[in-house]
Amino acid sequence: MSRNLILGAGLSSLVVLAALLSFVWTPYDYAALNIPAKLQTPNAQHWFGTDHFGRDMFSMIMVGARTSIAVALLAVGIGMSLGVPLGLAAAARKGSWLDELIMRGNDLVFAFPSLVIAILITAVFGAGAVNAIIAIGIFNIPVFARITRGAALSLWEREFIMAARVAGKGAARISAEHILPNVANLLIVQGTIQFSLGILAEAGLSYVGLGAQPPTPSWGRMLADAQTMVSFAPHLALIPGFAIILTVLGLNLMGDGLRDWLDPRIRVARS
Repeated sequence: MSRNLILGAGLSSLVVLAALLSFVWTPYDYAALNIPAKLQTPNAQHWFGTDHFGRDMFSMIMVGARTSIAVALLAVGIGMSLGVPLGLAAAARKGSWLDELIMRGNDLVFAFPSLVIAILITAVFGAGAVNAIIAIGIFNIPVFARITRGAALSLWEREFIMAARVAGKGAARISAEHILPNVANLLIVQGTIQFSLGILAEAGLSYVGLGAQPPTPSWGRMLADAQTMVSFAPHLALIPGFAIILTVLGLNLMGDGLRDWLDPRIRVARS
């Protein structure tokens, strides 16, 4: 097991544990205002200090981790649950109208970044975490569709697939029983990468006011609130910024480690 995987899993586990712990305990009520204690630097009572409303930053970081993980996880789930079947269908019908329709649809979605999609969605339905999930999820669909199609195409020419065809299995059954298990490792690694990108996307959407709405804490909105106070309260920006960096770094390291661990060709080459 590689050091990248161990380090990445360790960093990611800390964030997940903080998010889970926030459901049952935080040092202070993350929404409680305490104006006399505002803008305190990290100290024994408030480990990460307080913000301009006197709210405990450590408690807000814990609940913000919960928000970021929930949005990114659900968005990746949407992308994977819709993108993988589309990719399998496109590979099974390579060169057909269905393949062309799916891939041109992917190109159309890729033409609009998740932020633009979020703006369009929120213009109709309003800002919120649910709309952020939908926007990021829609952007993930063509990613998983392309990855799945590319990996599946190489498998359709393999001998064991030909044997399955001779046995009378249809394209849908072959995709489910033979293709999908053989591309699962690649999808797991890509899912980890998209999860880290989902964390960044959620922070970006919250930064511009399109993500989770007050009083629910969000790392991106904490950064937005801190931008006018960096000169005299830098911890307001540094702490959520480091939280985002460490989370994305941990997930990327874990994805890199999983790729090495799950792909025997890379293991052999590096050994």
